[in-house]
Amino acid sequence: MARNTPKNGANIGFEEKLWLAADKLRNNMDAAEYKHVVLGLLFLKYISDAFEERHAELLTKVDEGYDPEDPEEYQADNIFWVPREARWTSLQAQAKQPTIGKLIDDAMIAIEKHNPKLKGVLPKDFNRVGLDKQRLGELIDLVGTIGMGDPASRNQDILGRVYEYFLGKFALAEGKNAGQFYTPRSIVKVLVAMLAPYHGRVFDPCCGSGGMFVQSEKFVTEHQGRLGDIAIYGQESNFTTWRLAQMNLAIRGIDANLGSENADSFHRDLHPSLKADYVLANPPFNDSDWGGDRLREDVRWKYGVPPVGNANFAWVQLFIHHLAPTGTAGFVLANGSLSSNQSGEGNIRKNIVEADLVDCIVSMPGQLFYNTQIPVSLWFLARDKRNHRLRDRRGETLFIDARKLGHMEDRTHRDLSVEDIAQIADTYHTWRGDPNAGIYADIPGFCKVVPTAEIAQHGYILTPGRYVGAEDVEEDGEPFEEKMARLTSELAEQLAKSRHLEEEIRRRLGGVGLDF
Repeated sequence: MARNTPKNGANIGFEEKLWLAADKLRNNMDAAEYKHVVLGLLFLKYISDAFEERHAELLTKVDEGYDPEDPEEYQADNIFWVPREARWTSLQAQAKQPTIGKLIDDAMIAIEKHNPKLKGVLPKDFNRVGLDKQRLGELIDLVGTIGMGDPASRNQDILGRVYEYFLGKFALAEGKNAGQFYTPRSIVKVLVAMLAPYHGRVFDPCCGSGGMFVQSEKFVTEHQGRLGDIAIYGQESNFTTWRLAQMNLAIRGIDANLGSENADSFHRDLHPSLKADYVLANPPFNDSDWGGDRLREDVRWKYGVPPVGNANFAWVQLFIHHLAPTGTAGFVLANGSLSSNQSGEGNIRKNIVEADLVDCIVSMPGQLFYNTQIPVSLWFLARDKRNHRLRDRRGETLFIDARKLGHMEDRTHRDLSVEDIAQIADTYHTWRGDPNAGIYADIPGFCKVVPTAEIAQHGYILTPGRYVGAEDVEEDGEPFEEKMARLTSELAEQLAKSRHLEEEIRRRLGGVGLDF
């Protein structure tokens, strides 16, 4: 998470301090349950701040005929209308009242009523018996401290960053269940940096809380593009996660079509005719309960019928099915998919390789995910490896072994630096012939371009380590004979010390009557 800058008026470590304070108020509540309380309040604070900013502006224009209490004055600027009783100032003034839970529920209901796009999205169980109302009031006061500073900070800058930071912290707290809603930012950033979705249709059929879309929008703005140049489509099967995604996108003003409700992409595709320019996804790994027995004749299985016991290659073929003629896909899969030959998976992979769809495979470092230790790779597929401004790469696949990159954030979790992400993405863009990325060259132990014929010789296995070879070791200039003599002498010295220590241990144990 990027640190705050003077622009937003917050101190260094603002998100961390806020999380520690909010987590302290959690008491004994399960993280999965508490998540919706905190994120719901953050969303409420966001839309209220945006509303109040516009309301204050309209108050200065009353003489010009503007009405601060006319919902259309807000909807025209893509700002949610917030009824008087649902505004943050009103709720925070009553935060210490025992009825605060019901007041928040009523506020959420009123907001959904006046904003059809939010229908069925907002959490409305703040009045439940198990939620301590005193702590809820304290949490409201805490959230009320967010958004100080200039108007731009009050809206998307601080609140959006806090929302994203809290999603990650809840993922860490929930452990193995976090994969339902959260993909680590470093994974998402690599996918987005490599696909570079400047314009066109972006699709994620298992979108979780919407992290792929958020990073895509950030990529566009950071590269001086226009947000309106990309159209976002998504789908999510889990209802509570679908709600998180809707709020996550709304808090940043991102307009997206996630369907009118949650739905399973395999069994009820909400975007059946969509042909996307970019597919970005992190599907569930090795899902054995995907209902494949009911889809044996599905039109999407162009490269082979996926096994009922594992959905990995069902997802791959769903992504391909939704790609436009020049579209590209980037997604995460468990490493087993690179080499598995069980239940016909090897034949499906072979057919996809022979169709010249596999553009690049990246082996990722371990411990990037909060919820699984399964090693993963990133797959990049391209419908057409020709491009009028990039190099023709038909009949080739780029392999990148990035397993040595990254650093440990804590005892169990690894992260990628900005430089790590750039190294991976720049290698890919250089290989594709991007004129701004330099000249590509194989790097032993890291990357190599492999023709399809060579992949075939290896049984269509796509494990990068099989192709990139060993890293070049820099010579130290010491002659071999001298090095061996030195190392042998050092080993003899160490063995002598070992024998001495062993005798000393025996002597001391013997002194207390313990012989062995």
